[in-house]
Amino acid sequence: MKSKIGIVLSGGGARGVAHLGILKALEEFGIVPTHISGTSAGAITGAFYAAGYSIPEIVSILKKGQIFNFSNILIKRQGLFAMKGFHDIYKEYFPTDSFEDLNIPLYVAATDILKGESVYFSSGNLSQSLMASSCIPMLFQPVHYKNTLFVDGGVLNNFPTEPLKGQCDIIIGSYVNSIKKEVDQVHMNNIMDRCFHLAMKGSVQSKIDSCSLYIEPPNMSQFSIFNLKRADEIFDYGYQYARTFEKQIKELDLEL
Repeated sequence: MKSKIGIVLSGGGARGVAHLGILKALEEFGIVPTHISGTSAGAITGAFYAAGYSIPEIVSILKKGQIFNFSNILIKRQGLFAMKGFHDIYKEYFPTDSFEDLNIPLYVAATDILKGESVYFSSGNLSQSLMASSCIPMLFQPVHYKNTLFVDGGVLNNFPTEPLKGQCDIIIGSYVNSIKKEVDQVHMNNIMDRCFHLAMKGSVQSKIDSCSLYIEPPNMSQFSIFNLKRADEIFDYGYQYARTFEKQIKELDLEL
């Protein structure tokens, strides 16, 4: 019997394209996940993959839709962006807008800002769940869904291994927010990003042990989370790094 293989995809804005490079490398090594769990950009890329789109198709969709280039598609109201632009894109590519019609079970992490807890969506309205998961605080208006308000899943859980525990024999982690511990300088537009990822690094560290394989391309902070202009470079960076894990992948027990 084949092992059930879950993959965890972190948030990371435009850096999420690196997940697709990592997925391509895994496919070349004969690994296709049976379950996917993701936050924010990881949830978005995971949803397209779970729906059966090929990796080149997903890269093209992300670039064409400018999904991580927020200011191009959003209407600003009351100092914050509204997320309606995303809904129209998702409806185009997910016609039934439902988790139940995906080819691979998907878990989407979001933060219930009123209750102060992580929530994992795996059924029902797909586009609302994706918008909730990727609603960056201070940039977007919180998403009103299921009688509460949601913001980005990464606020509390940027590496959602929890939904896969007990369901999968093998868990593979893909984390695309590596940062240099020390830098010589930091620009104003990078301060929020650096603070956010320094703060969450500790919580991610504690979850690495639950992964059979953990892939974290180094120095991802060289890529902006808000700029898709380097999407092809980000994809190739993730792909080339994942290719170096051939030995570890071959050691995984894929047959039970």
